Amino acid sequence: MNLPPSQLIAMPEGKTLEFKRDISSPKNIIKTLVAFANTAGGSLFIGVEDGTKEITDVSNPLDEEERLCSLIADNISPRLVPNVELMTVEGKTLLGVEVYPSGSRPHWVKKEGHIDGVYVRLGSTNRKADRELIAELQRSASGVSFDEMSMPDLSASDLDLEVAKKHFKGVRELNEEELITLKLLAQEQGKLVPTTGSMLLFGMNRDFHFPDAWIQCGRFKGKDKAYIFDHTEIHEDLPGSVESVMLFLKKHAFKGADFSEIRRKDVWSIPLTILREALINAIVHADYSQKGAPIRVSFFDDRIEIENPGILLPGMTIEDVKQGVSRIRNRVIARVFRELDLIEQWGSGFRRILKDAEKLGLPQPEIIEIGMRVRFTVYLAKSIAVPTKGYLETNKTDTRSPTQSPTQSPTQSDNPILKVLLSLKDGEKSSSELRDIMNIKHRPTFRDNYLHPALDAELIEMTIPEKPSSRLQKYRLTAKGKNFPTEEATKHE
Repeated sequence: MNLPPSQLIAMPEGKTLEFKRDISSPKNIIKTLVAFANTAGGSLFIGVEDGTKEITDVSNPLDEEERLCSLIADNISPRLVPNVELMTVEGKTLLGVEVYPSGSRPHWVKKEGHIDGVYVRLGSTNRKADRELIAELQRSASGVSFDEMSMPDLSASDLDLEVAKKHFKGVRELNEEELITLKLLAQEQGKLVPTTGSMLLFGMNRDFHFPDAWIQCGRFKGKDKAYIFDHTEIHEDLPGSVESVMLFLKKHAFKGADFSEIRRKDVWSIPLTILREALINAIVHADYSQKGAPIRVSFFDDRIEIENPGILLPGMTIEDVKQGVSRIRNRVIARVFRELDLIEQWGSGFRRILKDAEKLGLPQPEIIEIGMRVRFTVYLAKSIAVPTKGYLETNKTDTRSPTQSPTQSPTQSDNPILKVLLSLKDGEKSSSELRDIMNIKHRPTFRDNYLHPALDAELIEMTIPEKPSSRLQKYRLTAKGKNFPTEEATKHE
């Protein structure tokens, strides 16, 4: 055991620690050991009151040690061989059981069977695993990720390769060889078929095959879910969904009367960099095999919560995540996000988030396992109340760009918003077409400094607003944008 028994006993029960007074309830002890083996390992101390931490001593310790070893051998399958030892703390004898994450998972309680008897550890409780989680435990033990599995009933035509190619423009040319290298296609019985990961990323009919692989966003009034003010459902390709979620968060990010001042200084009332990192982590590490469990983004007055389906991978604890230990659940999705520069370095995300939060003077973000989900909470520096009626209308009239000072003329040719307006004068265009016209290769720069400010100012609008990341999405001038004084700007071009 890494820490001395006396220090462990002083700690609260949790994912890797439990106390029992005696072996009078062997069924619960067996469940705990099974859950430890299937999850992240753990230590069980017998001879300690779990509430008061009073050390009660183990009578007939040698007999009890033999009885415990027999219980483990007779009631757990596949065979589990933990480290069982007698120890002395404060002059009293305890039984200590140390279980390591098992490579033979899933283990189960023999009497309950291999379907109903599989347990995992969530916090300080043991939870019965469903079929999907059992399959995930099996895959993780064999070193196969869910998104690497091939889908033999489908073909390459089931992928929206046009969307994929747009994302990879300037990064890779997605020919057949590259698609195989990225594991977006796999050989199956002499033909190329999509992998689960490629269908999750760019599937033509993704909702049919994975009905829960979408993102639910909600803006709630107050600090609980009693009243929802605004919501949206995002069913786009996974890389594109990042921007759709960020757009929803920005929509509700302002506080105070001077909207134009916030936009002009490019100051936001929510930590966008932290939220983007947390969102990407949720998308990459979600367990897409789970049923009825979309990714959820909940915006409250004082915090933003991002939840993804699936507990931490076996062997992982919350402390491991905080220390930067990285294990990838979805290797295909993670590889694509890395190629698209959405992920910088494995394992650096949470540590970077903590540093950024400290620099911004924010409370430390929290990460917990709740139910069969992982929840990441970002606390805001100041509470942001849902705006009163008329707030958005009265505060979206200024048309200066985020980088423009109050004394600058709004018709200068280096104004990012004006460049967007001028590019749309002859008709609607897609994001890639606009970037080509303005010769902007870096997508984030175009998005943050050109496109979104023009959208925020209501000078342009989406042609398909209900699907922000649709592959058919284009942008056009609004009536306000058409009347914006661009003629003088034209003279400066």
